[in-house]
Amino acid sequence: MKSKVEAAVNEQIQVEFQAAYQYLAMSARFEELNLRGAAQWMRMQWREETIHATKFFDFLIRRGGNPRLKPITEPKISFKTATEAFEDTLAHEQKVTRLIHGLYDLAVSERDYPLQTLLHWFIDEQVEEEEAAEEIIQSLKLAGDTGEGLFMVDRELGQRSTIDKD
Repeated sequence: MKSKVEAAVNEQIQVEFQAAYQYLAMSARFEELNLRGAAQWMRMQWREETIHATKFFDFLIRRGGNPRLKPITEPKISFKTATEAFEDTLAHEQKVTRLIHGLYDLAVSERDYPLQTLLHWFIDEQVEEEEAAEEIIQSLKLAGDTGEGLFMVDRELGQRSTIDKD
């Protein structure tokens, strides 16, 4: 594996762990707001992002590379409403999508076919991530940020209990 590719994959590992940390902090904030369904949804998102980081970590090991774990910074969580939180989530997932696409471009230019294959899974995954956040935002906009509508959306978000990610 070329050092340039290895370094880029290590950067992506950090991005994925940072995202996991952000979602765990968002879960805590939702607990503070007594939105336990949204807290559960974010907790599942934290687990999913950890799985993503581990996929890249294991990929490096299988290819003879050296995973280099980088510092994770304290997430800045300041949302006041569930809608704002999921808008932040969508923006973050769009950023990750751009990074995955950039990593794919690097894999193509460096002719790293195994990385290209791995990234196909991540490209599809990012479509799902953005779609899920967009759907939640639309539901929250219809429901509003208080009252029965928010209660119903929060309850639905709490139904997320498993992750089917290979």
